[in-house]
This record gives sequence, C-alpha cells and structure tokens, in this order.
Amino acid sequence: MSAPMILFTLATLLPILLIGAAGLWGGVWVVAALVYMTAMTAALDVTVKRITPPAPESEFPVANRLSVVLALGHFALLAATVAALSGERTGVLAKLGTFVAAGQYFGQVSNANAHELIHRGSRGLHTLGKWVYISLLFGHHTSAHVLVHHRLVATRDDPSSARRGESLYRFARRAWLGSFRAGYAAETRRLAQIGRAKWRHPYVVYCGGAVLMMAIALWIGGAIGLFAYIGLAGFATFQLLMSDYVQHYGLTRRTLATGKPEPVAARHSWNSPHWFSSALMLNAPRHSDHHAHPSRPYAVLRLSDGPLLPRSLPVMAGVALFPRRWRRIMDPLVAKWQAAD
Repeated sequence: MSAPMILFTLATLLPILLIGAAGLWGGVWVVAALVYMTAMTAALDVTVKRITPPAPESEFPVANRLSVVLALGHFALLAATVAALSGERTGVLAKLGTFVAAGQYFGQVSNANAHELIHRGSRGLHTLGKWVYISLLFGHHTSAHVLVHHRLVATRDDPSSARRGESLYRFARRAWLGSFRAGYAAETRRLAQIGRAKWRHPYVVYCGGAVLMMAIALWIGGAIGLFAYIGLAGFATFQLLMSDYVQHYGLTRRTLATGKPEPVAARHSWNSPHWFSSALMLNAPRHSDHHAHPSRPYAVLRLSDGPLLPRSLPVMAGVALFPRRWRRIMDPLVAKWQAAD
C-alpha cells in the first residue's frame, strides 16, 4: 500500500474506533474523539507542512476497498451512536460530546465517502454510496449532485453553487430545497427518455429508504433514538451544505454567445492544500480536479492552479457560520478571481 493510501486509511478509520469507544464508555474517549475531529486536525494542517502526492493508479482497487469499509463502518457507527445516545451507559455531557463527534464524522467523512461512491462506475459501489446518503436523510443528493450540480456548477441555475454576498444560512435553505426539486425533475426527464415506469423513480427509494431508516432508529432507541438519529442526520447534512457553500462561493462561469455557460475550469472551485483534513475528507478539498474529472478516484486527485482558500476547508466552514466575517475575508478574493477572469 502506498504512503497516500496509508494516510487515507489511518485518518478515516481511527475516528470510528474513538467515537465508538466514546459511545460505550464516555469519559476520556469523548474528549479524544472531539479533539481528533477538531483541534488535532486543524493543528496538523497548520504545523505539518506537507502536500500528499497522488497515489499511483495501481492503488485504485485499494481506494475502492477503503470506501467500502468506510461505508460499512458508517452504518455500524450510526446504529451504535443512536443506541448510545438513547441508552443509559453514559451521562448527558458524554452524550453531547459523542453526538458532536459522530455528527462531524458523518458530515465530513461519510459524506465525502458517499460522494466518491456515487461517482464510481460499478453499480454496487454506486448503490452503497446512495444508501449512505439515504441513511443521512439526504438520498436525493445522489441524483442532484451528478445530474444537476456537475452540469450547472458555478451558474445561477445550480442550487448548490453559492452566490457572492449570500449567507450560509440562506444558501442552505435554498440548496436543500432546490437540489431536491432539481434532482427530481432531472430524474423524471431521464425516466421519460428511457421509458421506465414511474414507480421505479429513484425518489421512491430515497423517500422510502428514509422512512425505513427512521423506523430502524425508533426500533433501536425508541423516541429518543429517533430524535437523536434525525439530529445526527441534520447535523451531517448541514456540513455537506457548508462544504458546497465554501467550495463554490461567488465563483461563476461566463455565458457564451451561444447562451450556454463556458466549460467548467479550475477557477470555478475553491481548493485547499492542507494535507490532514484532505486525507480525512478523501481529498474533497481538491475540488477543481474533481469537477474536471468527475470519475477520477479520490486517491489520485491533484491540486490544480485554481483558487485557494486562505485556511483549510473545515476551518473556512467554521468561518462561514459568521456571515460578516466570511464576506470580509472571501469577497475580496472572489473579486480578484473574477477580475482576472
């Protein structure tokens, strides 16, 4: 296994053990899980100056196997966290810490991994990613991301591209509802084109799967378990929306004489070179290369010459919680890139 794959494996699997231990025993394990997902990641990004090179193409199968392990680990950790939050093994503070650490993991790692899986050519891998999204009550992202976002990114027609001056909170509402509607419309058109029956609409699976997942949470932990599960899913989904907000804020594609937007280029996504958070999020911060090559596995994504965030993606997502401060930092950078364009 190459050095980059070893880093991806350690960075993404260790939190499952820490969060699982936090749910079982509380105490120091809760602190360890929280520190790993927050302070330690930020500190390593800043203090250790290194850029992880792309893994060799021979590591493609290893990258896919890690994604499968992470997806299975996601389902196990989600069930265990619901059980822990609805049980009596730990106290209120330990439960709160476990909720935050687990929610961050689902939002930063599980979402990034599901994103990778839905872009894979294998039907089995795609289906696994779809069910990770369904388990986070965000199944429609499977359709909206591939059929809408990648086609319309950095235009006003894309619900998942944040506009300059738009706050995170306004964007989150618009993006969730807009992506649900746009994904539904795109899938409906696709079904009509291939002549498939309406009952086979993917949204039947997304909505039905969400009901199934909530029923399982209710079975695991009763009403408290269901409440905890919905909270975890909402927390994780909000972090995905934060990521979309940060990675496309203010960057737009020009409209050509034909009336169509110009081709997607590196300058239409914000990137981050920070090594540890990139490993934790399966190279999601190398976003320009992903949009240029959507089927390229995460392990071989490269840093492009596109716009760079002033801090790591998780840190900038935290800054986005404060709209005025966010605009003070980002609007001048957006103006610089748009002027250069």
